[in-house]
Amino acid sequence: METKIIRVTDKGQISLPIEIRTSLRIQQGDELLITRTNNLMVLKKVKSSDFKDLLKHSEKVAQKLWGTKEDDIWDNV
Repeated sequence: METKIIRVTDKGQISLPIEIRTSLRIQQGDELLITRTNNLMVLKKVKSSDFKDLLKHSEKVAQKLWGTKEDDIWDNV
């Protein structure tokens, strides 16, 4: 487990320590997911492929909920 104390800038930005970036292979342009639960904040490196399954599921749920004849009335609004 690696632990570092970092500071937040006046713009709300943080810098990830080089040791952590290197060990997690985080490079410029990579995306991180931030999750907060109460007083705990977690950063996770993500890839766009991580969300493909979630997106497919969301599309199926949306189609099931909104792909009905009752909702066709909204097509003309």
